[in-house]
Amino acid sequence: MPCSSPEPLPSTFSSGNSVKSVSRYTYRHLQLLRQVSTATPLRVIAHIDLDAFYAQCEMVRLGTPRTVPLAVQQWDSLIAINYPARSFGITRMISAGEAKKLCPEIVLQHVATFREGEGGAWAYRDDAFKRMNTDKVCLDPYRAESRKILKVMKEELSRWHKVLAGDGLGANSQSPMQQAGLEKASVDEVFIDLSPLVHGILLQRYPELRTDPQGDDRVIPLPTPPTTALEWNTEDCLVDLDANETEVDDPDWDDIAMLIGSEIVRSVRTAVWDQLSYTCSAGVARNKMMAKLGSACNKPNKQTIVRNRAVQNFLGGYKFTKIRMLGGKLGDQVTAMFGTEQVSDLLKVSLEQFRAKLDDDTAAWLYGIIRGEDKSEVNSRTQIKSMLSAKSFRPSINSVDQADKWLRIFAADIYGRLVEDGVLEHKRRPKTVALHHRQGAQVRSRQLPISGSSPIDEALLFELGKTLFRQVITDGRAWPCANLSLSVGGFEDGVSKNRAIDGFLLRGEQAKNMGQSKRDWTAEEPLQVEQPDEKRRKFEDNGIKRFFTGPPKTNTQPELNDVNAEEMSENVDEYLHTTPQPGEPSPQPAEPVHGHYTCSRCGGVLPEHEKAEHDDWHFAKDLADEERQAASMRQAQGPAHNSGASSPRKKANRSNRGKPEKGQTRLSFG
Repeated sequence: MPCSSPEPLPSTFSSGNSVKSVSRYTYRHLQLLRQVSTATPLRVIAHIDLDAFYAQCEMVRLGTPRTVPLAVQQWDSLIAINYPARSFGITRMISAGEAKKLCPEIVLQHVATFREGEGGAWAYRDDAFKRMNTDKVCLDPYRAESRKILKVMKEELSRWHKVLAGDGLGANSQSPMQQAGLEKASVDEVFIDLSPLVHGILLQRYPELRTDPQGDDRVIPLPTPPTTALEWNTEDCLVDLDANETEVDDPDWDDIAMLIGSEIVRSVRTAVWDQLSYTCSAGVARNKMMAKLGSACNKPNKQTIVRNRAVQNFLGGYKFTKIRMLGGKLGDQVTAMFGTEQVSDLLKVSLEQFRAKLDDDTAAWLYGIIRGEDKSEVNSRTQIKSMLSAKSFRPSINSVDQADKWLRIFAADIYGRLVEDGVLEHKRRPKTVALHHRQGAQVRSRQLPISGSSPIDEALLFELGKTLFRQVITDGRAWPCANLSLSVGGFEDGVSKNRAIDGFLLRGEQAKNMGQSKRDWTAEEPLQVEQPDEKRRKFEDNGIKRFFTGPPKTNTQPELNDVNAEEMSENVDEYLHTTPQPGEPSPQPAEPVHGHYTCSRCGGVLPEHEKAEHDDWHFAKDLADEERQAASMRQAQGPAHNSGASSPRKKANRSNRGKPEKGQTRLSFG
């Protein structure tokens, strides 16, 4: 299929089964590859995803053999299941007790917890599953393993860069991580822009590419690649080529670039296994969207290669509602307009037909996205922007003493994470602290700036939390309290003790303006700052469907109401990993069961007594994702992304002014 190229193909090139006399790619394409441009069709992006990550963490910690069935338990629900356990039919839709009946030998490991009245220390407790009212989930062990894995990945990528630098082909002015373009998407997934590495290896292996073109590099084609067949590794899962392409055709430089990318990714995955005993799956393609879809195709412990000539065949087997940004209202709108959810059907629709029913920007974007066009950049960040610790209470709490015990746990939880994030070394520091409180159906938020002159510690966070909660009490609407959470945000890098206090303090109207601009502190019923209706609607617009490609079909979210919000999306994303592969039938929704209900937002089936907890989960996830929404929109693919232009997502959702996020998340490692 034609490649996404800013310039026309050389006239001497013919696709399909005919013989080409030159490459379809130009010297400009090669130069853009070195510059990590999203415009070059030679671009190589990888998405690496840890397999059943929480389950693997417990297997490594406990020394459990790989063949032993294991599931991670939270209260009576299962939040992660290893692959041996899945062979017994164990899914997240069943309880821990039901899993034990299906597989008596299964290892059920409860997550670590904080416990009310025991300070801020977390521990693995044998009786945790019985203590939902007094315990709070702690995912610190999984975050710690995530950091180890990310470090190994960085080191392996650095090794590749050092080899190229030794040959004079590395970009010495940049650090290895900047060159690699690594984006931590969540606790167990990462995107890597391999373009600069691939560029250096191409020049190393094919010296003929080092010649400077004499003339306009935008039209001068590259030399013809070697005519020998590519030597793909037998472990690579190659997506079949499009109908008009055959494997016997001579490869072009994009095929060779993909081969090099697959070698790098395999070495990264091998390093993670050799050093830490974790398996991961991967997708290698020309952009983030295709790489993300590819990594979910062949799990566990495999990598899928989606070559440029295979994109149309690959996407043709998907429902377009599984593609990011098409899982919400826009996807529903397109389905109603054209009477189908299949990408293969939409590929038959011309751009003019799209424009007849959609505005021009949306039509052009949709026409491109179903053909695999995605210009999203890999954002080289590995640090989170906010931290939240929360707990839902069943039954609700009704005393200041109870609330203070939980605020102390929240403060200890967040402070522990801040220490790991470098707050003691003045590497990073949050500027704001917020408290979220739910009474009945009303959720309120209050926030305060953190003084730059005060060292951040557990005691400070606790006192700020108490101050905010006393404000809620003064308002007279504190009891009964069904949900309470504490969060910090507005992180700054490189903060020192000598920084002026004005750098952290906001006063008067400044504080109010900050409250209006910080979406991660927005509440449905705020007390201090009245939010415009259009912002308030962002909480109501499609819920979690705004951020993901579609509801999971084979499992459900467990009772995750008291999990830190940064991990909320990580659990959801693991559910999406069980999405059927292209061409496979989607599992049918479970039949109604007495005492169960089906969530209208995610399609999950849960016991009736967990409904309130599950609703809390969705709300906490919405809070966490508000922060990601703005940053992701700046990167999302779209024909009108520049300042002043209208994006397809904006126009498609003009009725509620929602801004769907880039969809996949998270594994933001995040």
